[in-house]
Amino acid sequence: MLTGYTLPRTPKGASSLVPAPPWHYIGNVLAVEYETDPEKAAAFLPQGLSLLSGQCAVYFIEWQYAGDTGKDYLDPVVSQYRETILLLSARYQDRPMAYCPFIWVDQDKALMRGLIQGWPKQMGETWITRSYDLPSKAAPGNGSGAMLGAALSVGGRRQAEAVVTLETETTSLPSPTFAGSALVRYFPNLVQGSHDRPAVHELVQLKSRDVKLSPVWKGKASLTIHDHPHNEFHDLKPVRVLSGYKFTVALTVDDLAPLSDFTLP
Repeated sequence: MLTGYTLPRTPKGASSLVPAPPWHYIGNVLAVEYETDPEKAAAFLPQGLSLLSGQCAVYFIEWQYAGDTGKDYLDPVVSQYRETILLLSARYQDRPMAYCPFIWVDQDKALMRGLIQGWPKQMGETWITRSYDLPSKAAPGNGSGAMLGAALSVGGRRQAEAVVTLETETTSLPSPTFAGSALVRYFPNLVQGSHDRPAVHELVQLKSRDVKLSPVWKGKASLTIHDHPHNEFHDLKPVRVLSGYKFTVALTVDDLAPLSDFTLP
């Protein structure tokens, strides 16, 4: 009997790319909130969502992951990855909700976990300035005046870059935030005559639990999104950059909430 949460399923079930939930995460976040063209943003929303505003947020994150059975972080090649997430400000019925049209990761396990949830993950490289506990000209520091950079490259091409200058601690978070995001789980059908009828096509909401946050720093930011020949991220370029943020977040994922009163065609 073959077992395992994902392919490949094997007699022992130990070869699955991704083990069964719960999945535990902790990550250092550098984020920039900005405004884009509302008409262009609305065109990226799936049926069932409407645009709340042209405000977006892009998150550059260094994640560390663990399953529920052991100390995965002792094997960094398995547990660590970096990610860039773009979120739009959307609305489902009367509820404000983020929606993710683009997200890039640099690890196959992270990509699979995302596709299971409905994150439209692709492969890309994210780089983020690191802070350290010692003062050095090679590090930005951890408080007011510290400057941190981040960059995303996709297919060997620079896609986005940001700089955040920390100014003060805050109780606010970037808006929209990725907690409770609306996602589309989509898996196409290869059967002849059914290519336009996906095997899975549903609107869901992300459910996270045991969410913890470090102190949040806020400050000025710059963001550039470059043209790319193979995706449309550049259609969501900033028309105005608002603020930058730095914080650490921890959370656990093991559930989704189907938006059951909505049926996708």
